[in-house]
Amino acid sequence: MGIGSWLVKHSKVRPERLALVYHDRRFTYSELNERVNQLAHGLLSLGVRKGDRVDALLLNTNEMVEAMFACAKIGAIFVPINFRLSVDEVLYIVNDSRAYHFIYDVRMKPLVDQLRTKESSVQTYIHVGSNPHKEDTVYEELVVNSSKSEPQFEVPFDGVHMMMYTSGTTGRPKGAMLTHGNTQWNAINSIHSTPFDNNDITLSVAPLFHIGGMSVFTTPLMYKGGTIILDDVFDPVRIMQKIHEERITCLFLVPAMWQALMTVPNFEDYNISSLRFAVSGGAPCPITVIEFFQRRDIPFYEGFGLTETAPFVSILDKENTIRKNGSVGKEPMHTTVRIVDPNDRDVPPNFVGELIVKGPNVMAGYWNKPEETKEAIKNGWFYTGDLAKFDDEGFIYIVDRKKDMIITGGENVYPIEIEQVLYRHENIAEVAIIGFPDEKWGESIKAIIALKDKSKTLTVQEVEGFLDGKIARFKIPKQVEVVEALPRNATGKILKTVLRQKTKV
Repeated sequence: MGIGSWLVKHSKVRPERLALVYHDRRFTYSELNERVNQLAHGLLSLGVRKGDRVDALLLNTNEMVEAMFACAKIGAIFVPINFRLSVDEVLYIVNDSRAYHFIYDVRMKPLVDQLRTKESSVQTYIHVGSNPHKEDTVYEELVVNSSKSEPQFEVPFDGVHMMMYTSGTTGRPKGAMLTHGNTQWNAINSIHSTPFDNNDITLSVAPLFHIGGMSVFTTPLMYKGGTIILDDVFDPVRIMQKIHEERITCLFLVPAMWQALMTVPNFEDYNISSLRFAVSGGAPCPITVIEFFQRRDIPFYEGFGLTETAPFVSILDKENTIRKNGSVGKEPMHTTVRIVDPNDRDVPPNFVGELIVKGPNVMAGYWNKPEETKEAIKNGWFYTGDLAKFDDEGFIYIVDRKKDMIITGGENVYPIEIEQVLYRHENIAEVAIIGFPDEKWGESIKAIIALKDKSKTLTVQEVEGFLDGKIARFKIPKQVEVVEALPRNATGKILKTVLRQKTKV
């Protein structure tokens, strides 16, 4: 009774309901279930067996969703890979996951051609699109030439169905093993905490190789029986057009994407009245973004999660996104959150500790890394590495990552606090606060800023004047650097490790 059973049920109960749209391809739940069955049988014919890892270098296409569910139906483990990685980074994941089968999109051919020259575990390449290598298996031929019957496999609820590699910003990425139960309980939490309806239509444009794109809206809405519109290119104007044309009712984007939508020319000319609610996640969302959409009567939620928690940890509801700005809300029904000191004792409200999470959405562990798993999961609690606090009303505030905290003159400084204030500056588009070595204070504070109007500049004195009276003096940056854009990973998170390395140089 794994997640493959969702499609079986929907194909019986609502067979003609539109399930998946990718460009001009539109599939009902009945059609999608048949294609998934065909792919599952095709993979079996190629030698894929229960527990095998099937790696995939795919964009947000119907093949990405089909491959995940096909693996789920036969007990295999789907491993979506970030297509923005270098060949050596992809090679590491392939060999770490020990995958024999590799599905890739024709647009990834240059990278895969490089991968072929390396020594890897891959034995069979499955090619999506035209112009395949002669020795490759053609994805669509594999589908159309296979049986539409239901694969007869016992798939345990606690069996791993997907492995997502963490971003690896602090070292080699680790494969988080997510079970069928993790994904289903995440869907239940999502449906319980947001106004999902099986008539909802979402646009999945955040990359599906990341847990945010895959499981904030995509898998929960498929569990519910709604419609997923897929797009593999983020273009703000195109997104606005899609909302209008497809009558999108709910939308998840990372903050950088929401900010990009705000800059669309003639924004008010687009009819986005179909949007019932919106969710931001992946990084702290500037209050200016939330206010922009709330003014247009779009209820705005802000979520917090991690790959290892499939991802739902907490959500700030629409009633509190302004009143409790900076908070990530409260835990969902089936997940428990604590904030503890180094001795695992709960800290009082307004005191900072480490956020730990327990629930049926917590991963089974890190693939082939027992020591890292033991360090991360203790007595069922996942230790996130995030510093957080509760306020007097029980709302959670992520103060920062442990590694991002700055200690200057003996004072703990949390970059998020400074960043949120700076986002209110009229000419700041992006900002990252980092620490740099200081002989006197241990560390000093630096602001790295990208401007909206790049013809202007921003000095330390101007930043100091803007922050004066808004935060404590010791939190005001001693250095300011203006850049064209901040480096981000595929999920929209600013790569502070890259910025710190450049600062050291």
